[in-house]
Amino acid sequence: MIHVTIYKTLREEYTGFDSLGHAGYAKAGADIVCAGVSALVLNTVNSLEALTEDIFSVDTDAEAGRISLRFQKSPSKDGKLLMDSLVLGLQGIQDTYGNKYISLICKEV
Repeated sequence: MIHVTIYKTLREEYTGFDSLGHAGYAKAGADIVCAGVSALVLNTVNSLEALTEDIFSVDTDAEAGRISLRFQKSPSKDGKLLMDSLVLGLQGIQDTYGNKYISLICKEV
C-alpha cells in the first residue's frame, strides 16, 4: 500500500508531504496505481522546481518507494495550486482503486 501524508498548518498552508510504499495492485512494471501516484508526485516536485521560486527540500529512497518534500516557508500561490492539484489527483486514484492500494491523509502540523 502507498501511504501519502499531506502536511498543513492550522492556516491551511502546506508544509510538505510524504509518499511511502508500493501499491501492490499488480506486479512491478505493470502496477498502474503505483505508476499513477509516482507520476503525480514526481510531476509535482518537478513543477514546483521549474515553475515556482518556492524553496523546499526533497528526500528520496527508491527501494522503499519514499519521496518526502518539505517547504522551507509557506508556498507561493502557484505552489499551493500545484499541491492542491496533487491532492486532487491522489484523491481521484483513491476513489477509483480504493483504500486497499492507497491511503491519503492530511495531517495538521
